[in-house]
Amino acid sequence: MAGQIWAIWWAWIVAGLVLAIIEIFAPGFFFLGFAIGAGVTGIVVMTGLASSLPVLLVIFALSSAVAWFVVRRLVGVREGQVKIWDRDINNN
Repeated sequence: MAGQIWAIWWAWIVAGLVLAIIEIFAPGFFFLGFAIGAGVTGIVVMTGLASSLPVLLVIFALSSAVAWFVVRRLVGVREGQVKIWDRDINNN
């Protein structure tokens, strides 16, 4: 198990940090959920609670989805932010 990159806890943490850095340059809090999911998966691997790739991918997917929804709820689109266009810029 120790030979595969997905079984090394710090690889998940590094992936989370890389995704968090990408989030700085990409607007919309899209990569932040994946960064949190990778961090959670790294912690799970570090504690030894999961050992197989399919289980780790499910943990990553579920934790990323939950983190994305929580982040979106906290800092996402608020009421009143929806722009209603009443004219087209192409109509002169």
